Amino acid sequence: MFFVLTIDILTLFPEMFAGPFGSSIVKRAQEKGLVSIKIHNLRDWATDKYKSVDDHPYGGGPGMVMRVDVVDRAIQDIKSKIQTSNNKTKVILTDAGGEKFTQKMAGELARDEHLIIICGHYEGVDARVEEQIADEVISVGDYVLSGGELPAMTVVDAAVRLIPGVLGNEESLTEESHNDGEVEYPQYTRPEEYRGWRVPDVLLSGDHKKIGAWRKTKR
Repeated sequence: MFFVLTIDILTLFPEMFAGPFGSSIVKRAQEKGLVSIKIHNLRDWATDKYKSVDDHPYGGGPGMVMRVDVVDRAIQDIKSKIQTSNNKTKVILTDAGGEKFTQKMAGELARDEHLIIICGHYEGVDARVEEQIADEVISVGDYVLSGGELPAMTVVDAAVRLIPGVLGNEESLTEESHNDGEVEYPQYTRPEEYRGWRVPDVLLSGDHKKIGAWRKTKR
């Protein structure tokens, strides 16, 4: 059954997504009607006049923590406006302590109908978001970023390109790095020689069996 993957992203900095999602493959996927991406400012669900989305952590400590009530209110509101065939929305929290994001996970997300991605910020997100609200907590690497916007962009880009019909050449998916746990073989193009750096002779041989064997050893 054909469906459009709908992705809702909750962030404090909506303007960060304009460039990455307004160009290249993600842009074309949206233009083809294969994915619908909506960026939401989390402050729209704040209830005080200051549009507060964070507060000091219980027990003391530096920084501010994003509030669970604001996050939950936003998610419930978004869910109420979306209809899916299985009535299922997958809620993802980007967090440095989450499960390491992989190509396999990207493929699984590409088969979902509705994703809500929460971009963490400040000193963190109230732990009840992870404990009670999020279905998955994803990390894009063992390092700390200023917020969850860049990880959200990474997750979306990796998943969207795997949606059937997004790429012009579907065969390229079978050759990609990490598709089967390995990194793709080296690629070369013209000129055949540049500054003494030559393309491997086997790639110029025309012997597809030998080329295939060479590529296999280089993966």
